[in-house]
Amino acid sequence: MSRPRLVIVGAGIVGCALADELTERGWTDVTVLEQGPLFAAGGSSSHAPGLVFQTNPSKTMTEFAAYTVRKYTELGEHCFRQVGGLEVATTPERRHDLHRKHGWAESWGVEARLLDTAECLELWPSLDPGKVLGGFHVPGDGLAAAVACGQTQAERAMERGARFLPGHTVVGVEQRGGRVTGVAVASGGEYRTIPADVVVCAAGFWGPSIGKMAGLSVPLLPLAHQYAKSGPLKLGEEGPILRHQDRDLYFRRHGDRIGIGSYAHRPMPVTQDEIGPRSTTMPSVQAFTEEDFDPAWRDAVELLPVLAESKYEDGINGIFSFTPDGFPLIGEAPHLDGFWLAEAVWVTHSAGVARALAEVLVDGHSRIDLHECELNRFEQAQLSPAFVEERGRQNFVEVYDIIHPLQPMESPRPLRTSPFHPRQQELGAFFLEGAGWERPHWFEANVPLLEDLVRRRREEYAEVPEESRSAAVEPVLGAAQRDEWASRYWSPIAAAESYATRESVALYDMTPLKRLEVSGPGAAAFLQRMTTNNVDKKPGSVTYTLLLDVKGGIRSDLTVARLDEDTFQVGANGNLDLDWLSGHAPGGVRVRDLTPGTCCVGVWGPRARELVQGLTDMDLSHKGFRYFGCKSGYVGQVPVLALRVSYVGELGWELYTTADMGLKLWDTLWAPGLAVAAGRAAFNSLRLEKGYRLWGVDMTTEHNPYEAGLAFAVKDDKDFVGRDALTKDVSRKLVPLLCTEVVLGKEPVKHAGRTVGHVTSAAYGHTVQRPIAYAWLPIDLTEPGTHVDISYFGRRVPAVVAAEPLYDPGMEKIRR
Repeated sequence: MSRPRLVIVGAGIVGCALADELTERGWTDVTVLEQGPLFAAGGSSSHAPGLVFQTNPSKTMTEFAAYTVRKYTELGEHCFRQVGGLEVATTPERRHDLHRKHGWAESWGVEARLLDTAECLELWPSLDPGKVLGGFHVPGDGLAAAVACGQTQAERAMERGARFLPGHTVVGVEQRGGRVTGVAVASGGEYRTIPADVVVCAAGFWGPSIGKMAGLSVPLLPLAHQYAKSGPLKLGEEGPILRHQDRDLYFRRHGDRIGIGSYAHRPMPVTQDEIGPRSTTMPSVQAFTEEDFDPAWRDAVELLPVLAESKYEDGINGIFSFTPDGFPLIGEAPHLDGFWLAEAVWVTHSAGVARALAEVLVDGHSRIDLHECELNRFEQAQLSPAFVEERGRQNFVEVYDIIHPLQPMESPRPLRTSPFHPRQQELGAFFLEGAGWERPHWFEANVPLLEDLVRRRREEYAEVPEESRSAAVEPVLGAAQRDEWASRYWSPIAAAESYATRESVALYDMTPLKRLEVSGPGAAAFLQRMTTNNVDKKPGSVTYTLLLDVKGGIRSDLTVARLDEDTFQVGANGNLDLDWLSGHAPGGVRVRDLTPGTCCVGVWGPRARELVQGLTDMDLSHKGFRYFGCKSGYVGQVPVLALRVSYVGELGWELYTTADMGLKLWDTLWAPGLAVAAGRAAFNSLRLEKGYRLWGVDMTTEHNPYEAGLAFAVKDDKDFVGRDALTKDVSRKLVPLLCTEVVLGKEPVKHAGRTVGHVTSAAYGHTVQRPIAYAWLPIDLTEPGTHVDISYFGRRVPAVVAAEPLYDPGMEKIRR
């Protein structure tokens, strides 16, 4: 079997790890190009302090780090010393958050424990006991010697046939017919081309320059980060690596000295042409600015008084890579086949990322879900240099901050707005952000609805017999089941909007939902091959279906509307779906993003037909417009495409029109006293009551449809991508839990004292009047009535497995 010729640009720790992983899998025609010397090449790996803390809110990033620890430990102590990791809290807020972090560790399978002050001092006797309130200890964390790790992996790769070429500067990426053919290099004053079938850019903060040669915009911002060492000190035995996140600091030992890293200073972005001229000992190291480090030193001395016996020295401003969302960039360029990126990868995740990319290149898929890291996840609006810089700066500032899962970036906002935005502002919308879109979560204009709901619920509560009141919640809005954390970025107004949707009709802005057009003579056959369900139905039909990878993992879920014989509108989850379908489309099939020029409003509720029928030329009767059907027509003067689908479990339609007509559509539908505007907080509550999954949260490529409760969307009598890998024999399932308290997701689920799964989505179900959490559990614990516990900030939250859907199991509401 022939193997491709592969060139890796960059012999830092990522390039070396990738060469090792690929050659281990039999790809031995591997050339690694490095413009500097081997193996202290001058990039971030050459100066990186090497701290590997595994626990992360992202399961994927945690698994990258966990594999990095396992692999580098096996390489030997010259590569990795498993000294453990300790994070200390000096504020009550941080101490509270360490319980959340401990929950992530339990969910993702990382051994960890919470410590009191005395236990922290046992590990780091130099800590000021008056400052430390507690800590979080992970015994498996440790110190990676980045250069040694890179060299050891490179030597293993060379033993299998790989070659490493120092002093070779990439000056061009050769291509022909939309495919990479080689890399042009300069070495010793000579120029030549190294042929290649696959090129992987692992050039670190030089990534944007290499990407530019390939015609690719790489959304990466190099930023300088300060690191210094104390003078010699009298210290005891080496303790774990240490983080003081309340002051944006971390610490490690260097023999009798302590190294201090700081994120507390101003962001210091570095342009590509500034990397060399302003450098000192190596390209990745810039001149140290003492005025930026002085406040960090004072904070360090406060935590570790022993530092007062010395002064800091050997300071550097070392360059690292930051992306707009803080995740790496892994994937193939959308316009140039064979050109791949493994960028913005820190030492912590280096081996894990390398393994994942090697698996994708060799096997066509990764065992770990990569959607958070895939190169093509960003929208075009998120690729401007100004956006990349502003978000990169903010990620630097927030790297150690306590971030709420709903907390949006502060700027640049607003970036993308739907045509309905002016009306939403008039209604007092509270906006959060997703994919650059301003998304209303509730509306202050609905306060009167809330007041009316409270009054009604109190009247009902008053009628509950006193002996039964302990089982009732007054006034049943969900607020009583929320702690301070779960109450952030939430309002009880969401309860009113939920009830309005269930009792009357509400308008939901669905414009941010990705819309694709797939067209051409082979469109139907193409979508049949790419998706799991039967989409080759007559025009006017809508189908819920899935995209799978070659191993049967769920890449996405789609809503496919057939408009005519050769044209389909596809409701997708994001840019990755556009990239996947475009990359697989045969000649004659066109995949086009409709989202920027269109908009959508969801009109849902038992009175939806009453609201829309008098405004349209379409027959909206149940017989005239069947569930999961679509039609084109007019609402007032506005041309629309109407899909009879609902993500909230009520009668209604998604109405699509062009962006220029969007405001007119909203104004035509707006009927005070009948319709209300509703936001994402209500939407999330309603969808969970119906058991509707959210891709990327409830299920990913790590799950198959039978595990995820989506077997109805699989037609196994047809051929589709991933079909041969599917199995109905599952060992786990996604199930709903009814809880006593609102949680937010990613919490561990326990049974008989051991962690057995984790929460995905969660919300208060206003109709069922209970907190809901969906969770992955072993198959033997998924029977309705099974009792489990959710560990929420270290507290036990009792929960019970329920039968789904929790609301309208007979689908009577949605099909009326």
